[in-house]
Amino acid sequence: MTYCVALMLDAGMVFASDSRTNAGVDQIATFRKMHVIAQAGERLIVIMSSGNLSVTQSAINLLEHQSRASDANKTVHTASSMFEVAGLVGNALREVRRRDGPYLQQNNIDAGASFIVGGQIRGEPQRLFNIYSEGNFIEAAPEMPYFQIGESKYGKPVIDRVIKRDTQLMEAAKCVLVSFDSTMRSNISVGLPIDIVIYDNNSLTVRVQRRIDESDAYFRMIHTEWGEGLRRVFAQLPNPDWNGDGRPDAD
Repeated sequence: MTYCVALMLDAGMVFASDSRTNAGVDQIATFRKMHVIAQAGERLIVIMSSGNLSVTQSAINLLEHQSRASDANKTVHTASSMFEVAGLVGNALREVRRRDGPYLQQNNIDAGASFIVGGQIRGEPQRLFNIYSEGNFIEAAPEMPYFQIGESKYGKPVIDRVIKRDTQLMEAAKCVLVSFDSTMRSNISVGLPIDIVIYDNNSLTVRVQRRIDESDAYFRMIHTEWGEGLRRVFAQLPNPDWNGDGRPDAD
């Protein structure tokens, strides 16, 4: 399992993914789930994946192979819109699942996978897509400015409470890291390192690209301060006074 989140805000975009797979008591492996295509002044595309690792890696490799082919028509490096990029990723995922899915099913292996694709190509606004396992996709809208894939439920509440379209990028990045800390605290299948990319709207270049691991002082501070802050706020909340004497009703 993994956790990926992408925010599309007025100021730009924030992408983050963890790197853990096959988590267990005695087996933890690390693989990058974020693929960045950057051509300064032309395009910035971020692709993040969740699900069956062999399927998502094969889909990314297929996209890269298509980009190197001399007879390629449209690739992620030449597509004229983010909609076309989302379609190419969806087609690659569909092709890999068509090819490998039956063999995985024979061994009771889930071939499910999904992608988040976002960024900006010169000549159009920034855009964000959630690509499902079947290769179809939806696009983010002003009333829904973010997508999550993977183990998303633990990190969703803080994003829902904090993120608005006018949230500034560094504040949004802080919220994303809190979301990851909450997820990692509740689910061992999500873990460091975290890959994060921050993009300024219309810049067509990466503002920040960073890998956050156990030695990152800022993330350690987030981990400590968020936990202690929650406990302080909880302690300040009054107990329910359902009997009028400060004590809750008995069962």
